[in-house]
Amino acid sequence: MSSTSEPVRRVAIVGTGVIGAGWAAHFLARGLDVVATDPSPGAESRLRADVAAHWPTVTRVGLAEDASPDRLAFTADLETAVGQADFVQENGPEREDVKQALFAALDAAARPETVIASSSSGLAATAIARDCAAHPERVLIGHPFNPPHLIPLVEVVPGERTGEEAVARALDFYTAVGKKPIRVRREVPGHIANRLQAALWREAYSLVDRGVATVRDIDTAIAHGPGLRWALLGPFANQHLSGGRGGIAHILEHLGPPTEAWWRDLGDPSLTPELTAKLVAGVDDALDGIGVDELADRRDALLHALLALKAAADLP
Repeated sequence: MSSTSEPVRRVAIVGTGVIGAGWAAHFLARGLDVVATDPSPGAESRLRADVAAHWPTVTRVGLAEDASPDRLAFTADLETAVGQADFVQENGPEREDVKQALFAALDAAARPETVIASSSSGLAATAIARDCAAHPERVLIGHPFNPPHLIPLVEVVPGERTGEEAVARALDFYTAVGKKPIRVRREVPGHIANRLQAALWREAYSLVDRGVATVRDIDTAIAHGPGLRWALLGPFANQHLSGGRGGIAHILEHLGPPTEAWWRDLGDPSLTPELTAKLVAGVDDALDGIGVDELADRRDALLHALLALKAAADLP
């Protein structure tokens, strides 16, 4: 990989589903040129419609100078899309074999100095880069949180052959476009945030399965309880506040033994057809006819307001 680092001006989006479209809108809003590619029939028209639908939201967040959806180009040819890109953001199917073949093609087509990042929510960069023969040192995970045009978090996860320069470039790039990137220090399935979510889902599913609570009750408990605090500070900072003047040291001494007892009582559910049906029915009941699009619009409006307040408060 070249030792020179030029600013990123042109991003290639590979795969234009929900995540790819969100990334495209975000990069366009930051004033970048975006060239997208996707072999699916009708992909270009769907992408342009999705970007248009996201544009009012990214406009409220704030546009960079010269930001425009007109800077979006589309090609069905993978090599054309990535050949002149300064950064590649891949968003293909979450299948290891598919990504291995795709990344071999991306590695062969992209310029040697171009970082190739995967949005994979749980796969390892080491596995994805297995068949990259040219420059595997520039392959890594750049996992966003949905919706990527609003949520700042990006998990940067290097693989065994990823170079430090590629990691630094990815962290710098994501920071420059307004993200909050973190470096994952060790490859584990699901990275960090998804593992934390999975731990919560595991117990939530178990509580429903055991008849302790309904889906509506659990969503209410989180959205109107700890979720409000988690939106402002992370779990450790919140524990520190819970300890009063003694901080986290006091809370660990005071609630540590009970917490260990709770851990031992946590459930270990299986997603049986019966439990799956119960969860689906519970969500339908809790939403009471609110459609997915309306729910997403309400969420995004509140996210925008919350992010603005967080930015002004400069919380850690």
